Amino acid sequence: MITVNLRPDLKRKRARPPLQGVMEGLRGLSSGIKDPLLLVAVLSWVGVLGWLGFIAVGTTRELSALEPKLEQARAEHKRFKAFLTEKRHQELIRDSLVAQIGVIRTVDGDRYVWPHLLDEVTKALPAYTWLIDISPAAAPAPPPPPANGKVDTTNAAPAAPPAVQFTVNGRTVDIQAYTRFLRQLEASPWITEVTPVSAQTVVEKERPVTAFSIKATYRQADSAYIRTVPLSQSVR
Repeated sequence: MITVNLRPDLKRKRARPPLQGVMEGLRGLSSGIKDPLLLVAVLSWVGVLGWLGFIAVGTTRELSALEPKLEQARAEHKRFKAFLTEKRHQELIRDSLVAQIGVIRTVDGDRYVWPHLLDEVTKALPAYTWLIDISPAAAPAPPPPPANGKVDTTNAAPAAPPAVQFTVNGRTVDIQAYTRFLRQLEASPWITEVTPVSAQTVVEKERPVTAFSIKATYRQADSAYIRTVPLSQSVR
């Protein structure tokens, strides 16, 4: 192909890549700066500013992403704080009720001992057997005081109520009824340590009968054996 230049006084401009102009500008800048240390310092400051800008943009982005989580954490904190406050309030009420129940049990713990004993002895009594009396046995002697006369109550647990021991005196016309009475007393959940004291033949109303004496101890039965009934009272 033949190309004809109609304007010979102007040189034809050749197309050049864009990066070439940037490189030429950097060469001109470097040629204008005669001190190489100044050029290094300028480039260092440009790199630091760029790095700081990148860090600032990343931090802003992370902060924007964490804002919803922060609000959620604050809401959870308020909810759990209210829950803990209510829990402490309920625990105070529970402790107060437990203390009141403990006082009631302390005052009312041995009120129904003898009703339980009479009821259990009546259930265990076989036919052709009758009772003469039921009386409390002699209380055991208290333990001797320590040598120094002082009792350490710092870590002492509350003393348990003393065991109620009682004696049953009765009569029967059948010796087998007496042994059956002993077995039925031992099977009671409210009575323990059933011990026969004496059994001898005596004459009452011109008839030979067996006079017996039994010693036993009252114990608190398991809750499975305790039956409660509603108490109703008519008001006129």
